[in-house]
Amino acid sequence: MTNNDSSGAPQFATAEYSDKSSEVACKSCGQRISGPFYRVNGAPVCGECTRRLQEQMPQDSHQAFVRGLLFGVGAALVGFGLYVVFALSTGLVIGYVSLAVGYLVGKAISLGSRGVGGRRYQIAAVLLTYMAVSLAAVPIAISVHMKQKNAQQHAQAGKPTAQPSAAPPSAAESGAAGASPVAPTQAPAPAAKMSLGKALGMLTLLGLASPFLDLANDPMHGVIGLIILLVGMRIAWQLTAAKTLEISGPLALRAAPAESR
Repeated sequence: MTNNDSSGAPQFATAEYSDKSSEVACKSCGQRISGPFYRVNGAPVCGECTRRLQEQMPQDSHQAFVRGLLFGVGAALVGFGLYVVFALSTGLVIGYVSLAVGYLVGKAISLGSRGVGGRRYQIAAVLLTYMAVSLAAVPIAISVHMKQKNAQQHAQAGKPTAQPSAAPPSAAESGAAGASPVAPTQAPAPAAKMSLGKALGMLTLLGLASPFLDLANDPMHGVIGLIILLVGMRIAWQLTAAKTLEISGPLALRAAPAESR
């Protein structure tokens, strides 16, 4: 009988043959094949079952791609949150979480498309996996920066305040002493504030580049993290591959050899 996976694409086991070449059983319905037959993924299948399997194969469409993409975006957000929560709760940034993110994204796209796969599904899965993992570095870095800033503020609050320095002599006093008057210093201009959109854009670019920025900061761990990320992207790529049937035929049955008396 035919084994079907969750996507609906039939999977055939190794073909089994009887001792007589004229007796071949259909791997789909189990009935003996009496006429021309086909080989579907290497297994013998009768003509009627072959046509039925072709009709049952999921068909690609714009609606299927949109559903798969929406499911993939949702899974990428879940993977993003999983990566961030794990890093902030444990204090460890482990690249192996990238494998889970790739699996979630690939499975979600396949589920949303109802088993349809192909090149555009694979590209979407790879991009969503990379974005979910790389952008997770932004909230992690912000959290680490805030903790360091709070620690510095607490450390400074515990130090004794320094005595105020003596005020600089006034212009009249300096003139009376025969020294050249001191020019009044200008107040520094306030720094221009960055708009929210520009700030978010900068953080997004830094997040997308974070896997490669880690190579400069820590080459050894950066290379390991990048390799694990590539493996996670490969998992997403494989899970969204096109489901195809390799069909050859029609083939004719060979007559059984005559038995010698």
